[in-house]
Amino acid sequence: MKSPVVKRSIVIAGHKTSVSLEDAFWKGLKEIAIGRDLTLSDLVASIDTDRHHGNLSSAIRLFVLDHFRVQSSEEHGQHNDVHEGVGSRPTTAVLRPE
Repeated sequence: MKSPVVKRSIVIAGHKTSVSLEDAFWKGLKEIAIGRDLTLSDLVASIDTDRHHGNLSSAIRLFVLDHFRVQSSEEHGQHNDVHEGVGSRPTTAVLRPE
């Protein structure tokens, strides 16, 4: 059985590192980067800089989850105290299952 976790190399601040994420998180991360007009490397570098604990893969998962939670509450007119943390500019990206 193939693992749902995909390991990819990415360059952050000139250093190559590997990040393991489920495909849905990779897709969500790419959508956020596109919506913010950032490269994937720049977005991941921001997440890496802002993380307070845990590994980079976990920080990315939490960032993507938080982004879409905020977006969902904004679309439903709900006030939510969740803060994205990295470049809080709203996006129009929507994570949709294939």
